[in-house]
Order: sequence, then C-alpha cells, then structure tokens
Amino acid sequence: MTREQSYDTSSTSRLAPSFLPATCVFEMTYRCNHKCLFCSCPWEAENNGFKKHKELSPEEWKSVISKLSGMGIMNIAFSGGEPLLKENITDIIRFASACKSEHIETINGELVSEFKPFKLYLLSNGLLMSHEIINLCKELNIHLSMSLPGFDTFEQHTKKDNSNKILYWFGEAKKAGLSTTVNITVTRKNIHELYETLAEALIAGADTLLMNRFLPGGRGIKYANELMLSKEQVVEMLDIAEDVLRKANRTGSVGTELPKCIIDKNKEYKKLTIGTRCSAGLDFFVIGPSGHVRACNHSPVELCHFSEIENLKNHPYWKTFVMKDYKPAMCKDCELLYDCDGGCREAAHIVSGDVCSPDPLFLEK
Repeated sequence: MTREQSYDTSSTSRLAPSFLPATCVFEMTYRCNHKCLFCSCPWEAENNGFKKHKELSPEEWKSVISKLSGMGIMNIAFSGGEPLLKENITDIIRFASACKSEHIETINGELVSEFKPFKLYLLSNGLLMSHEIINLCKELNIHLSMSLPGFDTFEQHTKKDNSNKILYWFGEAKKAGLSTTVNITVTRKNIHELYETLAEALIAGADTLLMNRFLPGGRGIKYANELMLSKEQVVEMLDIAEDVLRKANRTGSVGTELPKCIIDKNKEYKKLTIGTRCSAGLDFFVIGPSGHVRACNHSPVELCHFSEIENLKNHPYWKTFVMKDYKPAMCKDCELLYDCDGGCREAAHIVSGDVCSPDPLFLEK
C-alpha cells in the first residue's frame, strides 16, 4: 500500500515469548474504492499468479488478534485494500482495543515489561471517512493516516475526486484532538506539486508526514514507466519535504527504504527521517485478507497461513529477511553498507525476479 511505517516500529518484541516483530499490518480486505495507478497490493497485479483466497470473517480476525496478544505483538495497523470496506470493521477494532499484550521497551537504559493494550493505527484512503470513525479513533486512541497522492493530480492517480474531502477530514480530526498522518506517494506525475500538496495537508490539520516514492508492484507494475522517479527526483522529493516541514515545524519520514548512496551526505535533514534499512520481518510483518502471512506488504510471496504461524520462523524466504541475506552484489564493497540494505528489497524482487537484485532506481534508463 505504500503506506507501511505510518506506525511505530521503535519498540521490540524480541525478548517477548515470540519470534515475531512488534508490529503487524492487517490487510483487512482485498476490496478498495480507489483505483490508484501506484497501488502495490500484490493481488492487483496482472498475471502474477497471486490468488485471492476467501477473506477472513470478523470472528476469524478476532481469533487472530487474540493469538497475537500472546505472541509479543504491540502494534496493529489496520490497512487493506481499504479497511473501512470490511464488514464489522469497527467491531473488530473495538475488540483489538480491549486486548492486552506484553510490551517490552527500553526505559532509562533498562528493559521494562508491561501488559497493556495494543497501539492501534488506521490507514485509510479517506473516501469512507465519517465523524463516527473520527470519534472512534479519538475514543480508542487510534492514530489515523489518510492518503493524499497529489492535489490537482489526485483524481488522475486514484480515479476518484476526493482531495478536498481528505483536507476536510484532516481538519475535523484536528478539531477532535486526534493525531493524524498524511500519506503521500510521490510519482513522476505529482512531484511538481509536492510542495503544495504537503503544505495543504499540514495547513488542513495533518500532524506528520509519511512519504513514499513510487515502487513497482501490484497495479503499479503496469504504470511503472509513467510513475517511477529518477534518483535526481528522489533527492528533489526529500529536499521539498524537508523545506515544507521546517517551515511548518512538523516532522515526517520516508516509509520505504532508500539506497544511502543517493542521499547527499552534506545535506542535513532535521525534520525528515530517511530510512535506509529494510524493516520487513524484523520490525513488522503482514497478515493478508485471507490470513496468509507475508514479510512485507509489497511482497507477493505468501509464506504460510496464520493458523500455521509457528512454522513461519523456518521458512527460507522469511529467514532471508530476518538475517538480511539479501544485499545486492553491486553493494558488497560499499562503505555505507553497514547502515544500508541497498534500497527496497521487494521492489527489486518484483522488477528483477531476485530479492538480491539492485533497487529499481539503479535500473533506470
């Protein structure tokens, strides 16, 4: 969904009674009411063999949540598709808010264990946003993220004319005292208005930014030549975001990892956090609409069904991410490799067929 890492991955569950990361992304349904050109959901790709299995029922999702509460999971992000299209979604969210799990965090240099509720996140395209959902998020302390992939180009990207409504709902969330993030996927088609798009969202009431470059995957594979940024445009994207965030005195982050070598080491980004390490399998993992587990939401590789999750730790593809056994050969002698994974591993896999391939940024013509 190019919406990963709108959620906190700073805590750890590695000492909890589980091998799982602290954060789980729930893709609640295959359905979506947008038709985004950049969509990376693997089930939206043409002819990639990804099968849509029967979706989990609300009661089955509750069983998943109950089991995860005993496996060291601290954060749950409700995503999709569009999560608000899932039947009984508010009931599922309320159930999750009532569950507790073991949180292990470092406080003042010491490991502290405490049983407390999950931290919940809702990632929506905003088309079905309502005051009821705003109030639910406020009541249950849910962090709300909504996507705004351009302003003038919003309809071109999503096939829906909804940009003004998104700004309206950021304003209503602000009035309610709700914490929000604006998700912006940056493409060749909208980078020219990135400054205005980000400024409009922050003025409307968004608290923070989650920005992603377009990555090929899902429906987006078909439009990759139209949407993918060059290395120079990625740097331009970073500079624009930093400029706006400084002027607004807000903070933001880049959700999908970047190759560290394309970032000017002489530039200082004080408001924008730029990730260069892959978090899949270590900080978060994904449970799809049918209950099948994947290392990353970009990934088309289903590892096992949740009912067999104990077998996940032995899966070779899972271990590839956990052990970071995927560094590109082109990076092996790079002095930056200690703090860089060579860019997005799943985008590399999707484009070149090998998780150890170069990031698509290095394949540009």
